[in-house]
Amino acid sequence: MKLYGYWRSSAAYRVRIALNLKGINAEQQSVHLLRDGGEQHNAAYRALNPQELVPTLLLGEGPEAAALSQSLAIIEYLDECYPQSPLLPASALARAQVRAMALSIACDIHPLNNLRVLQYLTQTLGVDESAKNAWYQHWVTSGFAPLETLLTRHSGQYCFGDTVTMADVCLVPQVYNAQRFNVDLTPYPNILRVWQACQQLPSFALAVPELQPDAQ
Repeated sequence: MKLYGYWRSSAAYRVRIALNLKGINAEQQSVHLLRDGGEQHNAAYRALNPQELVPTLLLGEGPEAAALSQSLAIIEYLDECYPQSPLLPASALARAQVRAMALSIACDIHPLNNLRVLQYLTQTLGVDESAKNAWYQHWVTSGFAPLETLLTRHSGQYCFGDTVTMADVCLVPQVYNAQRFNVDLTPYPNILRVWQACQQLPSFALAVPELQPDAQ
């Protein structure tokens, strides 16, 4: 199993956490998103992932190897194939509630602030650094405010009760990104509380970007 990712990619960060929680060893292969215009656009990588995004999880070797893309699809695959430390609850309702929290991050916050969007803002539309950061902060706070309400309803020690779920796997990298862009997180005490609880777990701590082999 090989994980193609980038140390600062929050989507790859999610998958690293999930692999750690499952106790799965995966070889890490760096795809530098900035070097030489972005290695994700190289033909060899595009053959693995036509979206030219990270992460990609390669299963097996040779021509029969399967390449999985999209972090949440990868995480759900891992959860189905490696049932230890399940990342979704047992009941259908609870699973839907956890997915809703995870998707509110992965679909409503992250895509608007992804690298290719920020590059389009600055390189194509000519948006300056201050306006880019304001864009970033706006979409994080717009997403965190309703998530904070959901955590008021559903959280215990973690996003959904007292067991780590896919929602926590998505939350922690998004908080990391928010801190990078100086988002004021004081209005979100539940988000901060859950983030701090996750930080105490080795599976999360070992996945932080600065500890990855390609960190710069």
